[in-house]
Amino acid sequence: MISKSDRRNKIKARIRGRISGTPERPRLCVFRSNKQIYAQVIDDVAGNTLCSASSKGITEGNKSEIAGPRGWHQHRCV
Repeated sequence: MISKSDRRNKIKARIRGRISGTPERPRLCVFRSNKQIYAQVIDDVAGNTLCSASSKGITEGNKSEIAGPRGWHQHRCV
């Protein structure tokens, strides 16, 4: 039986084989843990993270409110 982390890594490798970020259209990478949510905008050609945001510093509200307009729209990328 394949472990949960091995299964996740297999899915991730399959997706990353098809998707690549460019300077004109960067890749959005989102990671959701049980407590927080993290997002990155990545240019794979240059190997740079253009922008990142997380819900780590936001304490008020539940998960839906944090991920909604009160949380993520405050961390806009420039």
